[in-house]
Amino acid sequence: MAWSTPSRERRVLKAGHSSIAVTLPKPWAEAMNLRPGDLVVFDQNNDGNLYLKPAPMPGVVAAIAPFVVQARSFDTPGTLSRLIVGAYRVGHDAIEIRTEVPLSPDRTEEVLEAARGLLGVSVVAQEPTHILLQNFIDPSKYGLPQLVQRMKMILVTFLEEMEEVARRHTRSRRLTTLKDEGNKVLALLVRQLFLASRDWSLARRIGSPDPRQLLEWRVVVHALEELAAMFAQTLALLNEEAAAMPAQSAEALSVWVPELKGHLKSVVEALMRPSLNHACEVFQLGEQMGIGPSAPETRRARSSRAPSMRSASHLLQRSSTCLELLAGVAIDRAVAAGTESILVEAA
Repeated sequence: MAWSTPSRERRVLKAGHSSIAVTLPKPWAEAMNLRPGDLVVFDQNNDGNLYLKPAPMPGVVAAIAPFVVQARSFDTPGTLSRLIVGAYRVGHDAIEIRTEVPLSPDRTEEVLEAARGLLGVSVVAQEPTHILLQNFIDPSKYGLPQLVQRMKMILVTFLEEMEEVARRHTRSRRLTTLKDEGNKVLALLVRQLFLASRDWSLARRIGSPDPRQLLEWRVVVHALEELAAMFAQTLALLNEEAAAMPAQSAEALSVWVPELKGHLKSVVEALMRPSLNHACEVFQLGEQMGIGPSAPETRRARSSRAPSMRSASHLLQRSSTCLELLAGVAIDRAVAAGTESILVEAA
């Protein structure tokens, strides 16, 4: 679809004795498969903006066919669960597993475990050669900003668990729970983006008034996925060394983790409430943070003889880079809003 046409302006025309009309952009009409005589429906926002979409055909109810996974048998562990997660993420409500050979107990448990790991999904039919999963979530009830805030809380909890491991030298018992909860929220975030890309009115209702913003949201979700994976791996590594963690490593973590936690909160705040001044402050703070190759704490952690501590150090540095990416997106959002000007000091 051509969004950036040479002119996005349309002149209001007189239509009849008391009506006025405006023409629709040809690229949009062609993309929506609109023809003369077709109906469109519109919705008016509080600020006066109008949102248009083709009207549904009268008397026709759109039937969503289930996503069917069919094979003679499933032997490789992990394939079924990944197919189910993929079908959920791209927006399917019904997911059907069919086989000629009855599923083994391990594969059946894999399907059930995949269903438990997805928000809103339940098993509605189960037979030896047939399992049907159904999603019951109303996508309009889950806004993108709210899901991002939930993901921030999970990431903050990961960091707080790291602090506890370093302070008390005991293993975290919440690693698996946090990983599962993060995966659920991330899968729903991706699903919401796929659904919103096909329904502009849904995109507006869940926090993306301009469909072009969906690409920006996808960058945000990808960065959150990376952060969740790195934090989970870091916590797992710290668990390995919890009882015998060197004092210098614990000292480094006591400096890094609170700093990283505060920066994470500031970055998400800048993303959700665009302000050019705040976004620039957050971006500059990220560049000044002490989690880098030249920081004293980094050198002390890298000098540790424990391979897991060196790996944890590397992951924390990578996560700060991820936050810099999100801070850059926050600047983009604030610039797009175009409501502020700032003074940038000369170098």
